[in-house]
Amino acid sequence: MSETHMSAESDVTIRLVGISKYFSGVPALRDVSVEFRQGEVHAILGENGAGKSTLMNIISGTLQPSEGDIIFEGQPIKQMTPEIAASNGIGICFQHPAILDDLSIEENLLVALSASALSEQRSPAALRQMLETVGLDLPLRMRAGEMTVAEKHLLEIGKALAVRPRLLILDEPTASLDQDATETLFSLVRKAAAEGTAVVYITHRLGEIRQIAQRVTVLRDGKVRGGSLVREIGDAELVGLIVGRTLEAAFPPKAAGLSQEIGLSVAGLSGGGLTNVCFDLPRGQIIGVAGVAGNGQATLMRAMAGLQASQGTIELRGQALSQAALLEAAAFMPSDRHREGVASGLTVRENATFSALEKFASGGIMSRKKEHEKVSEIFGELAVKTPSMDAPILSLSGGNQQKVVMSRAMLSEPGLVVADEPTQGVDVGARFEIYRILRDVCDAGTPVIVNSSDAVELQGLCDKVIVMSRGHVVATLEGEEVTEERIVAAAVNSETHDHADAVKSGGHMKRLRHFMQSDNAPVVPLAIVAVLLGLYVNAQNENFLSVYNINNIFLLATALGFIALGQTIALLMGGIDLSVGPLAGFLVVVASFFVTDDMSGTMVAVGFLIMLAGAVAIGTINGVLIRYANFTPIAATLAMYIAIQGMSFLLRENPDGYISYAVTDWINWQLGPFPVAFLVLVAITLAGEYVLRNSRSGWRLRAVGSNEDAARRVGIPIDITYIAGYIACSVLTGFGAVMLMAQIGVGDPRQGVNYTLSSITAVVFGGSSLAGGRGTFIGTVLGAVLLTEVLSAVTFLNLSQTYQYFFQGVLIVVAALIYSAVRGGRAAR
Repeated sequence: MSETHMSAESDVTIRLVGISKYFSGVPALRDVSVEFRQGEVHAILGENGAGKSTLMNIISGTLQPSEGDIIFEGQPIKQMTPEIAASNGIGICFQHPAILDDLSIEENLLVALSASALSEQRSPAALRQMLETVGLDLPLRMRAGEMTVAEKHLLEIGKALAVRPRLLILDEPTASLDQDATETLFSLVRKAAAEGTAVVYITHRLGEIRQIAQRVTVLRDGKVRGGSLVREIGDAELVGLIVGRTLEAAFPPKAAGLSQEIGLSVAGLSGGGLTNVCFDLPRGQIIGVAGVAGNGQATLMRAMAGLQASQGTIELRGQALSQAALLEAAAFMPSDRHREGVASGLTVRENATFSALEKFASGGIMSRKKEHEKVSEIFGELAVKTPSMDAPILSLSGGNQQKVVMSRAMLSEPGLVVADEPTQGVDVGARFEIYRILRDVCDAGTPVIVNSSDAVELQGLCDKVIVMSRGHVVATLEGEEVTEERIVAAAVNSETHDHADAVKSGGHMKRLRHFMQSDNAPVVPLAIVAVLLGLYVNAQNENFLSVYNINNIFLLATALGFIALGQTIALLMGGIDLSVGPLAGFLVVVASFFVTDDMSGTMVAVGFLIMLAGAVAIGTINGVLIRYANFTPIAATLAMYIAIQGMSFLLRENPDGYISYAVTDWINWQLGPFPVAFLVLVAITLAGEYVLRNSRSGWRLRAVGSNEDAARRVGIPIDITYIAGYIACSVLTGFGAVMLMAQIGVGDPRQGVNYTLSSITAVVFGGSSLAGGRGTFIGTVLGAVLLTEVLSAVTFLNLSQTYQYFFQGVLIVVAALIYSAVRGGRAAR
């Protein structure tokens, strides 16, 4: 196979010359040279691990090449970064969508836009048009975590198209799309190419190449194995280039004769959007599930695996199984391997065997030899490519991770195999192996049910296919009826689809659900609890709601509020700052040398500037330790906790250095029952909340905590964001130190330490997630007020200090239960 002649330089959007990439000395790409031309769809084929995604990550700036040159529109790029790629008009749709689950759909679109595009396309109308372009009809304020896998892929495509790219990279874009969505995508790709965009299209589906691409390049083992115009090469030759060998048939032969024995029987299955689903599966047959995405297929698969509660009966070889029994009997292969398929903290071997450990044990003792032999055998059958069995699972390519998920299903020796999109993101060679394994399992007597958005796959693999719409079975195809045309016709000719109905119905309820899923939802119960607590305690002691005590509560809450705001920033980034308490006390000790009655106004001002500089320095050190010295946030800030506390005692062994009364009075100035400092806290909180929701800085902060890898892929400068976040955390702690200084009036090295735990408690009260990405400044300040109110209530009720900690603990547990219940599951749509 020979390359066609090289195009004119002006027609080439990007040229890669001699690109190589090594990971720990192991080559992922070796001397790859390829060019992508204006107005042309260029397909890249190859097995999982062939280097396709690595090559795309180099083009988009996510990875840097070890060797080679990148030439964009005739100009060499010294170092491609996501920011440079975006500014040059390179849009990429990743195989695993770079969607930030903790941000709304609107925020996901906005954070992906460049500064120039942002000013043009920020209006809700423009953003809705972006969604409509890719066939999505979803509320902009909906949290991205509520979307299905297919919807996330469509949103990823919408983000890539939104930058009006000169080069568009699509990495497995149709992996989870149904027929309608795939046709929509193809139409968009053709339109982009017609407007002069160079399109790089990565896929494992050979049939798509004929529909969409003009040119194809094949990678194998990190090298270019050939390239050609699509019309000049046949499928057999392409497959040979991809896998390095010939494959005689894509699908194994189906069952020769029809068995009378029913292996699996489902009757009247309802619940979770399913309505009276019924089908029988004879022994030795594979049944497929088809339909437009969002019509109950995924729910059916989860019900069959015992993961979804349902009514009706499921009989396996004549024995009715309960939900608990299904959990034991069924091996489930989820479509979303990142969320449900792999345990990211475990090795390849551990991911393959954790559901079948008892099969490698004798007398309760694991046999590593037996485990290794069995895993090696199944990995050989599925051609799993891994550096070693004890390599981290995330070091494998997406397709190889999927093969590990299937290996686990096979090793558990299940009574039923439930495969939801089993070949999603899997290369052509491994796909054939998966088909063979499923057929072998079926031939051995284990029922197999497969959900797939690929009608060709269902036609070639399945003996029987049920087609679903709105949670109903609208067609059952058997034998010769199982064809691509009949499957697609049955799916698209049903009257309506559940997906559309769900989006268009129940507007008020959906708005309420979206608010309950929002970061500011905890504000309402917090405010109610605070008011009810105040009324109750005042009924026991009428002085509780006096102007003096209200002022005192707000004054005490101000110091905690500022420190907790800083802690919120750290938690939003997925970190934590254990040093805030000692930092507040240390800054008060520093102030005790300058902010005194015997110092001039100039020295007092110098003292405040030194406090600010100290806060900035501590925040910078924390950020640098975490991002550049590879400290965990806990380790870095705990070390800082100890260091700062030690410095406080070096400066003052005992309380000394009394704060100026004039400064204290000025800081504690009040307006009616409200301290002016508290009103300043409220103003800063509202401004911070606005920035958090409506500015690029706020989106970046939450994006880093939501998913650092996805944030990096959309061009967010992770290190700078982290360091700036920790500086802001320390500066806000400095504001809290000013309030603490006015309250205690003396430089005491022992003060401030308790604010570390109190600030975390206030943030938890406010509903921020300890996992990062979600939080609210308003909730944090209300949490600080509620915590201070609880401490005051204990005193007014003449309770011992034990109750102070008891009530705090109860409130934290109740808050955690409420927030997890409200946010726990994906809202049904």
